[in-house]
Amino acid sequence: MTRLTWEQITLQLRNPFRISHGTSETRTAHWLRLAGDEGWGEGTIPPYYGITTEAMAAWWDAAAHRADPLPDDPAGIPAYVGSDGPAPARAALDLALHDRLGRLSGQPLHALLGLPAPRPLPTSFTLGIDEPEAMGASAAALAGCSVIKLKLGGADGRDLARVAAVRAARPDVTLYVDANAGWSADEAIGEIDRLLAYGVALVEQPVAKDDYEGMGRVQAHCAVPVVADESVQTMADVERLAAAGVGGINLKLMKVGGLGPGLAILRRARQLGMGIMLGCMVETSIGATAMAHLMGLADWLDLDAPWLIANDPFDGLTYDEAGRVHVPERPGIGATHRSPSGL
Repeated sequence: MTRLTWEQITLQLRNPFRISHGTSETRTAHWLRLAGDEGWGEGTIPPYYGITTEAMAAWWDAAAHRADPLPDDPAGIPAYVGSDGPAPARAALDLALHDRLGRLSGQPLHALLGLPAPRPLPTSFTLGIDEPEAMGASAAALAGCSVIKLKLGGADGRDLARVAAVRAARPDVTLYVDANAGWSADEAIGEIDRLLAYGVALVEQPVAKDDYEGMGRVQAHCAVPVVADESVQTMADVERLAAAGVGGINLKLMKVGGLGPGLAILRRARQLGMGIMLGCMVETSIGATAMAHLMGLADWLDLDAPWLIANDPFDGLTYDEAGRVHVPERPGIGATHRSPSGL
């Protein structure tokens, strides 16, 4: 293979970020580069997924020593990357290969893939679990956004107060809530019945990731879409969720292994009548911008990671005064390194 290099970076969050799994002030990310700036990729995953840097580095090292030629068409990338190994490691190589082909052909990623031009859509901006008053103040400070997502599932029983505080501060916004698998199905049904009084428009991952039946029960009792996040890592997951009657999926490239499998999952979910949210981990503008090229296929966006972190090494997607996402028209993914490190 053309020389492949990678580097680890600690992403600094602008504020401590608490979800039902725990609280983070930093996240570990890795960017990957094909030699000569031919293509950039990213592999990032939260610690609670249990994937180590060592496992990803071993996979990249093996990929760097391959002798077979790089794909010359996007259709060949999934077979080249394969389906074995850590999903974020595969995603990084998948993104770098797509970026390379876009750069070589002079096409932005969406054009390379034959996708609809990405129309600007509003993204949700996420508030981590905090005291209700603090979350209300944070919501009030987000003057330029029209969609706010609230992390819930705290063990203190104050989720309703959190939603009430944010709604009081921002009666104008669309509200999503995300429990990150923090409730049982029965708890979720009871919580959502109360939350809907505050105009909640979407509920994300209310129950454990493997509880497909429970997710379906919640959707059956819920008048708004229930969107699976942690539950969606393979095509088989989508089939199970659709069979349970779940309303939508949150697609993240780092969970599924990149654009190749991601687009296949997206299209199958559409065939099954599910809504599509495009999401991201806490990752740099490489991954988030790549995902934004799929906006023409989406119902909802959750691409606020570049806003959450203070030291993004890349420029890519941008947000306008209404909180809508715009994609650069540069060739490839369109993310550019702010201060090359000599990789």
